[in-house]
Amino acid sequence: MHRLYLKIYVTVIASLVLVVMVAGGVWRWGAGAPPGAQVFEIAGEIASLALPPSTAPQAEQQRAIAHLAQRFRSDLALCGPAWAFRLPDDRRLVVRALPRHRNPLIGFLLVLGGIALAVAVAAYPFVRGLTRRLERLQAGVEKLGAGNLAARVDVEGKDEVARLAESFNRSAERIEDLMKSHRMLLANASHELRTPLSRIRLGIDLLQHDPSYKPEIERNIAELDQMIDEILLASRLGAIHKPQLEETVDLLAVAAEEGARYDDCAVGGTAAVVRGDRRLLSRMIRNLLDNARRHGAPPVRVSVRSEKDQAVVEVMDGGKGVPEAEREKVFTPFYRLAGDTEGAGLGLALVQQIARLHGGDAMVAPKTDYPSCFQVCLPNQASA
Repeated sequence: MHRLYLKIYVTVIASLVLVVMVAGGVWRWGAGAPPGAQVFEIAGEIASLALPPSTAPQAEQQRAIAHLAQRFRSDLALCGPAWAFRLPDDRRLVVRALPRHRNPLIGFLLVLGGIALAVAVAAYPFVRGLTRRLERLQAGVEKLGAGNLAARVDVEGKDEVARLAESFNRSAERIEDLMKSHRMLLANASHELRTPLSRIRLGIDLLQHDPSYKPEIERNIAELDQMIDEILLASRLGAIHKPQLEETVDLLAVAAEEGARYDDCAVGGTAAVVRGDRRLLSRMIRNLLDNARRHGAPPVRVSVRSEKDQAVVEVMDGGKGVPEAEREKVFTPFYRLAGDTEGAGLGLALVQQIARLHGGDAMVAPKTDYPSCFQVCLPNQASA
């Protein structure tokens, strides 16, 4: 049983069954003769017809008992209400209870007490187990609310409470990852922003003596503006789970539009239609082209095609490519390969974020003739 309502339902049914059994037992042992003794009761009724009444003299009753014992070839005895116990030597000990007055209220209270005890015994393990799990879940929520982002709860069972615990753990893990990424983003951003700011400050001082530093200052301001834009975009993408604006986008048309901005860039392939935010998809291809221009070598080639249920975009250049050991790390924010000095290390991180936001992914996929190749796979419109 993996559903909480089924557990509650079965617990109620089991409690009722136990109540009936206890009530029957109390009634049987507390009300007098057991219901299963009907055969003996019938035999007693027949025997009473052959015996003299209880007011007859003892000698007459004894003669009637002796006559029946002779006919049935058995040992018979006549006595009042009693219990018979078999002894090890096959004899029987007959115990006769003293007559007493039975109060019917006591029997009724015994039945009610037995019912209450049966319900309490049957329901307690289930109720306590459920409340104990809820208490642990509450403690986990309070720890998370107090700032302990590593707080998790144990997942027990497969019912609604277990799924609630799983959802809490996923949410807590998501919050912890977001906080870690934001801390890392702020720490790295503060470091990266100091470099162009220092160059701008130095350029302003030199500009007073040499006006030729003005283009350098403008270039640093443009770099600073682009870096701030990438930081804000990375932060915003980390806080959403799907594109805020979805439309039909032809990746081949987007790639041709972005490729026209660069020299020595050829765009080819077949139409590949996806659903998503055109502005973000354009930014994704633009960042790949910027990466090829900054860290690769001409010529740059963009290939777009549709494969089964995926739209594939590949951006290749004549560079030596990314070392195998660093093919995953290049998508980490602010990560640079050895010797790279251009950019802030956010371009490829944004490419992967945008791809995953659209249900796909980005990876390094070197080819024989193009060692430097980045590939993005997105679900096409037919599979969306």
